[in-house]
Amino acid sequence: EVQLVESGVGLVQAGGSLRLSCAASGFPFDEYSMGWFRRAPGKEREGVSYISLSDNATDYADSVKDRFTIFSDNAKNTVYLQMNSLKPEDTGVYYCAADPSFMVIITTPNGVPYWGQGIQVTVSS
Repeated sequence: EVQLVESGVGLVQAGGSLRLSCAASGFPFDEYSMGWFRRAPGKEREGVSYISLSDNATDYADSVKDRFTIFSDNAKNTVYLQMNSLKPEDTGVYYCAADPSFMVIITTPNGVPYWGQGIQVTVSS
């Protein structure tokens, strides 16, 4: 059974930092790609950051480039999202997701089979 479990402290002031973790199980971790997505209140889900666990290729949404970093610890089957210089507009529910294909997770997230339960991130102004 595939499981993706997000964790992390979810409340911070603007300008602060947070790190989210996503612990994965039930699939060959280093053969997959994973991503972080978020859904802000009243908005559609958007992709935030992606990583190929086989070669560590990464990609970021323009809105988070130079502020967020995605990385993995393959020995722990865990992907992290380090978020710095947080803004109130970064508030939302953050989800991690997993797919065998790096391109699919970037371009076709509706087709991604595995999702975490989501974790609330609130950035106060």
